[in-house]
Amino acid sequence: MTEHDDLNLFQRLIAHLSDVERRGIDAVGAALIDAAGGIDRIGDYKVMVAYGGGKDSTYVVAIVRAVQLRVQLDHGRTFTLRVANMRHAGVPTAVMENIDRVYAALRMLDDDRTELLTVDRTEIRRFRVDLPLPESVVTVNRLDVLMNGHRSAGDGRPTFCNSCNLAVADFYGRAGWWDGGVDAIMTGDSRREQALYAAWIRRLARETGVEPDRTGTLDFSQLLTALRGIGDAYYRELFGDGDDVVLAERSVAVGNRTIQPRFVSIYDVVSYRVHDHWDLIVDFLGFRFDDLAFSFTESDCANPTLMAHLRGLRAELVDGRGYAAGIGEYLEFAESMMRKKEMPDRLIALALGRYDSPTKISERRALAADYALRAFGLSESAMAAIVFSPFTDQGQRLAAFLERCHADHLDRLDRYHAALRAEPGTESEADWLAGVSGLSIALLRTLYHDALVDFSRRDTVMARVRSGDPHKQQVRTVDPRTGAPVVELISGR
Repeated sequence: MTEHDDLNLFQRLIAHLSDVERRGIDAVGAALIDAAGGIDRIGDYKVMVAYGGGKDSTYVVAIVRAVQLRVQLDHGRTFTLRVANMRHAGVPTAVMENIDRVYAALRMLDDDRTELLTVDRTEIRRFRVDLPLPESVVTVNRLDVLMNGHRSAGDGRPTFCNSCNLAVADFYGRAGWWDGGVDAIMTGDSRREQALYAAWIRRLARETGVEPDRTGTLDFSQLLTALRGIGDAYYRELFGDGDDVVLAERSVAVGNRTIQPRFVSIYDVVSYRVHDHWDLIVDFLGFRFDDLAFSFTESDCANPTLMAHLRGLRAELVDGRGYAAGIGEYLEFAESMMRKKEMPDRLIALALGRYDSPTKISERRALAADYALRAFGLSESAMAAIVFSPFTDQGQRLAAFLERCHADHLDRLDRYHAALRAEPGTESEADWLAGVSGLSIALLRTLYHDALVDFSRRDTVMARVRSGDPHKQQVRTVDPRTGAPVVELISGR
């Protein structure tokens, strides 16, 4: 890009920003020059932004791009900007299309001052909008959803987010250390949020038997090392100790300890309320709130749609109260979360309006079932099995699952228990159970000897993780045994 191109883009970009944000861009640029050791060394300085493809991280990318251009225009040189996006099976195609439009609007696709990366677990490639998602990623994500779901009866955050959050930690390490590493990671989290997150990791690590450095602030490598220890304990609890391959491929990368990028917050100079910069996000950058990608509090992930779907299935199949009852409970939770995140009324109305009639609920149910199959390879029978968790606790709920979902197999209940106990001569029963659940008979037997997680106690890593997770709330529901009104704590996004 020429100087004229830089100036034209910068002027068009900051035209959408407030005076406070413009002053913030100057302040961040000055701080980066100082951190680099002066303007003569800024050309060797590398800054990373982790880009999820949602509305908030889109805003961060735009702000840091403005900083990069400002430094270039003022001094004739600037830092390299690495933007890395992590993918998983719950990321729809529309997210990659949003990212592509944002990169194009910011003139980043062909700028040699930028490094645009896509990270698919261990595979790091240059960004391309049509980059296929490796089947290995889908396989890992599918297995994690199933195993987490069966241990939690399909509760939203454990089922979809626990493994994903550990994968995010791994992503930060791989993206931050790739090809010589970066010097700084720009984040929209406040310093208080970062401190609270680090304290939570320390506490969780200690409770899990991992002892992080007790003094000072955890550096990048120490933070990821603590998360690696937590992750290792989590997956041993989930899968058992027998499969080293499964455990190894989920281990958080700890990378190069000699490269310790610092986290730089832009929180104090920006506003994360979408309606404060709607014109920037939607009009200038071309961001679109897609039907699947915009899912309740998320604008880069369809998994919350599946969380609502599981709540509906549980109300219908397990409790006998009807699918719509469960959806209503999830909507109560989701609206509260959206308001806590200060989402604009127009987006809240858009998200909730998709479920505001029996016909729309039926349509959303079909959309969720189709997406579960396309994205994760999860059939309707596999999703039904998740909400029953019929294999844990020595198959305590297996009879209820068969009676409700596979009544013609109820007479084989004893044979299915025998297969789960690995008794000889039960191969056909083992094959049927694997086909219905989507899990291998070996993993079903692991579940058979495990218990459904009791979230009222802190005796499992999963329960400890959920205890410290703010994305949960009590909702009004009905006791299916007595019909009396009760409240239940659920989690989700």
